[in-house]
Amino acid sequence: MEGADRERTEAGFKVRTPVDEARRILQEAVEGSGDADADVPCRTGTETVDVDRADGRVLAAPVTSARDVPHYERAAMDGYAVRAADTFGASDRSPEVLRIAEPAAASDDSDEHATADGIDPGAAARVHTGSALPEGADAVVMIERVTELEAAGELEVEDAVAAGENVAPVGEDVVAGQQLYDAGHRLRPSDLGLLRSAGYGRVAVAQQPTVGVIPTGEELVEGDPGPGEVIETNGLTVSRLAQRWGARATYRDIVTDDPESLRVAIQRDLTKDVVVTTGGSSVGERDLLPEVIDDLGEVLVHGVGLKPGHPVCLGIVEETPVLALPGYPVACIVNAVQFLRPVLRWLEGTTPDPHPSTRARLERKIPSEPGTRTFARVKLEKRDGGDLGPDEPRYEAIPTRASGSGVLSSVALADGWVVVDDDREGMPAGETVAVADWEPNA
Repeated sequence: MEGADRERTEAGFKVRTPVDEARRILQEAVEGSGDADADVPCRTGTETVDVDRADGRVLAAPVTSARDVPHYERAAMDGYAVRAADTFGASDRSPEVLRIAEPAAASDDSDEHATADGIDPGAAARVHTGSALPEGADAVVMIERVTELEAAGELEVEDAVAAGENVAPVGEDVVAGQQLYDAGHRLRPSDLGLLRSAGYGRVAVAQQPTVGVIPTGEELVEGDPGPGEVIETNGLTVSRLAQRWGARATYRDIVTDDPESLRVAIQRDLTKDVVVTTGGSSVGERDLLPEVIDDLGEVLVHGVGLKPGHPVCLGIVEETPVLALPGYPVACIVNAVQFLRPVLRWLEGTTPDPHPSTRARLERKIPSEPGTRTFARVKLEKRDGGDLGPDEPRYEAIPTRASGSGVLSSVALADGWVVVDDDREGMPAGETVAVADWEPNA
């Protein structure tokens, strides 16, 4: 090791890049690499998928409706389709009498809402909500406002209706050519229904980012640990987080602390959109990854002002972002949330959404160093609502730990994080805080 590498190692982490600055540097490297099409915001390429398989996927191009929805005039109520002029003057005391038109003959491809082909003046046809309006009809009388005279084949209409009343017009929901979504929109279940209604069976989406996750460390084992050995958990956790965030992750076998082995492992996964390593990112004798990344490409940031997890190393190798996450489990998770999640969004052509959060009253103070963004794990407990005002938070946030980056249970058994920003020196008890749920079930 020589030059800048020796200086960085000898200095430890006396100078730490602020989180926002580190993320900006990484974003510029990600968005400045490759040959992205200016008209396609994603950097992963595009593919066409069936609409029923597109939930959670990101649109690669704007979408406009291919047809009117509905594409026919339809009844908005159960009742009788009529010519509005035939009901003028109708009332409870003086109903208008109309003939009941015969229903259309059923066929193999007719639906349950089939009605007469058309109605003549003085006639009415039975319709159900969603039925196509028969030819000649321009309104619907609600079923509650008629009396059927079955023996005579007639109908007493007790309510006058205007043309268009209780009728959903063509294009009431969506008109043909209307823009529905911009490129970069992440599809939800309700979007899939609208796309199908608007004439789409398939849709162009961004390909899911691919991630190679490489756990490193000579002390790691997969099975029962002996003295000095540790069960591998970071790679498993990060790979599953990546999948939850919409990526396709490959969880690799453990790689020992050897420069050549680490080099080969990183180079193997440069076909992925992102390479993530866990462990070996600090400045100790066995922390070899920053040197390996710098030899293969460029270290962008080494050491970030966040706690837990400051020994993260962010680099780029052959236009592929390489994130070397710390080996302590909590620090690893914090950095995955802060850096891997945004990278996956940038590759898709989107930006990270805020995590869902719950307002809560801080039960006791959280200490923090100025210049360091602290992620304090907390549990939520419901407060007694008897004397709470309308703006008072309904939960108490009880800190479990603000330190202890190796205590994985402190994350798994917590309800979320309270973030203390870089410019604050802790948070006092009693403050209303946002508890971020960075790992929602949905």
